[in-house]
Amino acid sequence: MDAVLASGTFAAEVAEPCLPAHAAFDPAAPRSPDNPWPRYAALDLGTNNCRLLIARPDGAGLRVVDAFSRIVRLGEGLSQSGLLAEAAMRRTLEALAVCRQKIDERGATRTRLVATEACRAAANGDEFLDRVEHETGLRLEVLGRDGEAELAAAGCSALADPRAGSVILFDIGGGSTELVWLEVRGSEKKSIRARIKAWTSLPVGVVTLAERFDGHSVTPASYQAMVQATEDALAPFKREAARAARDHNFHLLGTSGTVTTIGGIALGLDRYDRRRVDGLWMTQDDITRVITLLMGMDFDSRATNGCIGRERADLVLPGCAIFEAIRRAFPAQRLRIGDRGLREGMLIEMMREDGVLREKKGR
Repeated sequence: MDAVLASGTFAAEVAEPCLPAHAAFDPAAPRSPDNPWPRYAALDLGTNNCRLLIARPDGAGLRVVDAFSRIVRLGEGLSQSGLLAEAAMRRTLEALAVCRQKIDERGATRTRLVATEACRAAANGDEFLDRVEHETGLRLEVLGRDGEAELAAAGCSALADPRAGSVILFDIGGGSTELVWLEVRGSEKKSIRARIKAWTSLPVGVVTLAERFDGHSVTPASYQAMVQATEDALAPFKREAARAARDHNFHLLGTSGTVTTIGGIALGLDRYDRRRVDGLWMTQDDITRVITLLMGMDFDSRATNGCIGRERADLVLPGCAIFEAIRRAFPAQRLRIGDRGLREGMLIEMMREDGVLREKKGR
C-alpha cells in the first residue's frame, strides 16, 4: 500500500532501490539507483497498539511504502499493578520483532522509535525498554507528554479547515488522551510549536477506562460514569481553552481508533477502509447517531463488526465516553477525522530537518 498523506490520496507504489546506509542523499539531484528517495521509519508503541510507518518524501508530503499495526495491550493491568505484565511484554516483543524486520527490509536509513504512556507510567518501563533493545536491537525513547501532543498536531494539522480560526485536536489513546488548541487561519508559516496555544495530556484512555468500568458490559449508568471521569480530568483544560470554541469556523479534529471507528460505521463500511475515513467530515448529529447505535450493541455484536473487531470490542465505548466529554467541553458543529497522527508527525519532522520536503505553494 502506498499513500500520499498530505492530500489523503492513494496510488500504486513504484518499486525503488533501498538507500544504502552509507549513501549521501542529494534532494536536488534526479532520482537514480545511486540517489534514490530515502526511507524513513516511525514507530509508536502505546498502551494498546504497536504501530510502524515507513515512508519517503513526496513533494510537500510523504508517501507511505510500508505500515504495520498490531494490538498488543502492553498496558494491560497497569492501572492496578503499576507494572507491565510478562504476557503483555511478550506480545509486544513479538510485534516489535516484525517492526525490526520491516525496517531492515525497506532499508530505512533514519528512524524515530518512541514509547508513550505505558512505558512512562510503569515502574518497570525502563527495564522493559532495555529488554526490547537486547532482544530486537530497537532502541526506543520514552516520549514526554508535551512531545506527544506536539507530534500528534504535526501529523494532523494539514486536515484543519484553513478558514478556521483554531481547532481543538485530540488523540484518544490507550492510557492517556492528548488535546491541543491549535491556531489555524493566518498561521501557515509558523512552526507547529508556535501554533499551539495550549495543550494537555489527560491520564485517561480507553484501556484505563475499560479496566476501571468494564468495557465488555457497558450500561447507560457506567457509560455516564466514564464520561464524568473524563470531564473531571478535562475541566482545567476546558477553562484554559474555552475561547477556542468561539473562533470563526471552529471545529474538532480527532485522531484515534475511536473516531476512525465512528467514521467507518457512519459510512456503513463492512470492513474498515482508511482511504474513505481519513479526512472525513462528520456533523454532531452523525456522531450522536453512531454512538447511540454502539450503545445498543452487546459485546458480541461489537466484536463481529468489521470496523471494530474482537480485540477492540471492549474499548470502543470507553473511547466514545472520552469523545463525549470532549465534545461537551468544546461544542462544535463539525468533526474532521484523521487516520494519522504521531507517526506521521515524526516522519514529517525528520524529513523537514533533512530538507527533503518541498514548500507548499498555497492551501
